[in-house]
Amino acid sequence: MMINKGINRAESGAERALPNVMVLFEHLSDDDGKAAKYGGSGAAEGGAVAEHAGKAEHAVMAGDVGKAEHAVMAGDVGKAEHAVMAGDVGKAEHAVMAGDVGKAEHAVMAGNAGEAGGMLVPFAFEETLCRDIGAGLAPPALHLWSHPAGVALGLRDSKLPRADEAMAGLERRGFRTAVRHSGGAAVPLDAGIVNVALVLPKTPGKLDFHDDFRLLASLIQEAVAVSHPQAAALIQAGEITGSYCPGDFDLAIGGRKFCGIAQRRQSSAYFVHAFVVVSGSGQERGELIRGFYETASGGDESLSYPRVRPETIAALSELGGPALAAVFASGIRQAISGRGVQLKPAALLKEETGYDLQYADQRVLEAARVLRERYSR
Repeated sequence: MMINKGINRAESGAERALPNVMVLFEHLSDDDGKAAKYGGSGAAEGGAVAEHAGKAEHAVMAGDVGKAEHAVMAGDVGKAEHAVMAGDVGKAEHAVMAGDVGKAEHAVMAGNAGEAGGMLVPFAFEETLCRDIGAGLAPPALHLWSHPAGVALGLRDSKLPRADEAMAGLERRGFRTAVRHSGGAAVPLDAGIVNVALVLPKTPGKLDFHDDFRLLASLIQEAVAVSHPQAAALIQAGEITGSYCPGDFDLAIGGRKFCGIAQRRQSSAYFVHAFVVVSGSGQERGELIRGFYETASGGDESLSYPRVRPETIAALSELGGPALAAVFASGIRQAISGRGVQLKPAALLKEETGYDLQYADQRVLEAARVLRERYSR
């Protein structure tokens, strides 16, 4: 059921303003559509757009800094990325010790959840970044990331009577699993899903978390509007009954959800996070999560868990929106820059201040280990 007509900025007068400067961290897969196990293809955008998004987007949108950043972070990714992505966190830690940060970065993105919480590394990265921002060590940040194939569970999901069996079944099918700390329920992760996080310091005075949900919701609408304004005009916010991880700020077109929003707060900073389903089949993702709950619940209808109806889920590409994760990510960057924010790539921040945070950093890997132990069954 929708709770409002739309999410334009005029309607959300209390919407929080963005900082003047934000640092951009990106950990997006290049396998848009292919790494997802849900059908569909980013190629629907057309070869010219795909070429722009896959090869030239960083150069065009960030003045070549994006290419420099990836070179600094990962070295020669083009030839070895897919082989390294099959690695695990153990290999990543070994690579760090050997000084090969590039391989460690990509190994840890798809790391073995059983080794050191590889699935939790993006969440651990944001937890670490949030602490640094709260301590004044880094400016507010935008984090864009994807994961090749996984399912992130909510804490209550992990307490279902046969959750271990359901998680093991997903692992056998090639989906990494982990319990996340930011609330909500089970969601799939893959290369066709862009995760968007705003990591911000707390300001004096009372904070209304609804303002932050509205802020991110409106940015997502503006991002879609960059390439597909007609689809953006149809986006509405409100809980979609039957979707996975339902919430008041589900974003949908025509009653079919493509985005959910959650939040995590620390003492001096916080982040608001959205998963945006861009390419592939929404229904097949819904079927994956419904299957998890059917196994994890043991068929006990008295238990509390989302009753997923796969037809309530869709990708933006199925709703008249962008069909490439890279195109949507470009839209997010433009939407934020369009509000007068200087979006500074992480590599440039490192040059200017020396601040550097990567997935393969020992602080991040340790945070992932702690999260895994704290939120495991």
